[in-house]
Amino acid sequence: MRIVLASASPSRKMILENAGINPVISPADVDEDAIAVQMAGAEPADIVAALAQAKAQSQATRFPDDVLIGCDSMLLLDGVLQGKPHTVEKAIARWHAQRGRTAELLTGHYLISPHGTYSETIRTEIRFADVSDRDISAYAHSGEPLECAGAFTLEALGGWFIDSISGDQTSVIGLSLPLLRRALYSFGYDVSEFWSPH
Repeated sequence: MRIVLASASPSRKMILENAGINPVISPADVDEDAIAVQMAGAEPADIVAALAQAKAQSQATRFPDDVLIGCDSMLLLDGVLQGKPHTVEKAIARWHAQRGRTAELLTGHYLISPHGTYSETIRTEIRFADVSDRDISAYAHSGEPLECAGAFTLEALGGWFIDSISGDQTSVIGLSLPLLRRALYSFGYDVSEFWSPH
């Protein structure tokens, strides 16, 4: 029995490894934009949950005997979901819009195991610092925020520019350990069954 992560995210992998799990990495191949367009008008949490489910299900037939995790994170600012900026220019624009403000990060999780499925979306409040224009530009040009939901990371350079979070810190990084524990318990497993031997 293994934990399989349907994601290439180094942050999600790091969370699991720091928690004693050596995950199998099997990145999902789904058209996130098409799913988001298909669900236009749906509740933001439902969109994030659907993306997480699509990622997990895209790998399900490859790992029928393991616990498979699909995740997706998006920032909710002014009622609009913000995904990955992908470009320096978009990252700069995002930071000009969100600096000094509070937004909500939604992280959807969908787990598949031989004993069933588990779905839950975590909401975490993020208070962004009033970052200088020069730091916004430097951060965007570092490349770090370009492939991150909300154009920031908590665990690296972006940590300088987050004043506070209210909620589950691991969810902000990309994968909620408390949620994973609840899911494993619901499947009848103990967390310690998945720890890598020292």
